[in-house]
Amino acid sequence: MTFPTNAYLAAGIAAMLGTLLSMPLWRWWCIRTGHVDDPGHRKIHDKPISLAGGLGVLTGFLTPIVAGVLVLFTGVLPPDTVDSLLYGFSQRKLQLLAIFGGAVGMVVLGWLDDRHELKPSIKFGGQLLITFAVAASGVRITLFIPSVIFSFAITMLWMLTLINALNFMDNMNGLCAGVGAIAAGWIAAIAGLHGQYLVALIALAIGGALVGFLPFNFPKASSFLGDAGSHLVGFLLAVLAVLPHFYSSSNPKPLAVISPLLILGVPLIDLVWVVIIRWRIGQPFWIGDNNHLSHRLNRRGFSRPVTVVILWGLGLGLGGIAFLLNRA
Repeated sequence: MTFPTNAYLAAGIAAMLGTLLSMPLWRWWCIRTGHVDDPGHRKIHDKPISLAGGLGVLTGFLTPIVAGVLVLFTGVLPPDTVDSLLYGFSQRKLQLLAIFGGAVGMVVLGWLDDRHELKPSIKFGGQLLITFAVAASGVRITLFIPSVIFSFAITMLWMLTLINALNFMDNMNGLCAGVGAIAAGWIAAIAGLHGQYLVALIALAIGGALVGFLPFNFPKASSFLGDAGSHLVGFLLAVLAVLPHFYSSSNPKPLAVISPLLILGVPLIDLVWVVIIRWRIGQPFWIGDNNHLSHRLNRRGFSRPVTVVILWGLGLGLGGIAFLLNRA
């Protein structure tokens, strides 16, 4: 079956436009309802900023999904393309429902945290419930170990790690969204390389939605992702890293299995870095501070926008290595 590359382009552009066009409406609604981030401790903005990012990115992510489902039944696409997509949907129907439901659930959980500052135990409980539902749907890591219990445990640990890594890293304008868009782009490239069209389309929808948010967040922010957005980005990237088959009989490259660690290396390194520092000084790891990689670079004399671009570049470089491992 052939697959038109313009379908990839359409998915990314539709997601980007979905975010771009919906963000002013979500921003207006957030300001009107008081869903904003007020100036305060460890914050550099001097006026309330709307927390519309999560809602806008979710809208952008769902836009090409909904549009694509409608297009499948209009006769616009060639029959063999429709067949390949319908086959992908039928094979992963339960998983896709869990992913989309989990995305909405993460936004709701993050929105509640933004609004009411949930206790860490309650927030973690919500994350645990959503990740369990996704793992139960069949989106799981195996690492070639034939144990369902191990598969559940390692998958949930991976998702929880990424969700909190992106949440921790959302500390400078454009950082979380930019790193997320780059990671989604590399996963789309690798999935497309292996003919995993549905995974590539989902990845491009995520990447496009994040690119559409960046004009509202970088270099100067009129809206923040908030916990709703960082939870959503972390969840979607964690799921994306599980969906592709980096190692298979058609792609027997052992080193390819480390691709997710490379593609998501920036948030993972940052998470490990700050957790170790907080542990050494006796501070709970969930209590924020200014010891992130971004803060360290900033204290080295780099401006905040330059710091963010440096970390984007690191993400591009690590993702490029992952792509070469899959292509070699």
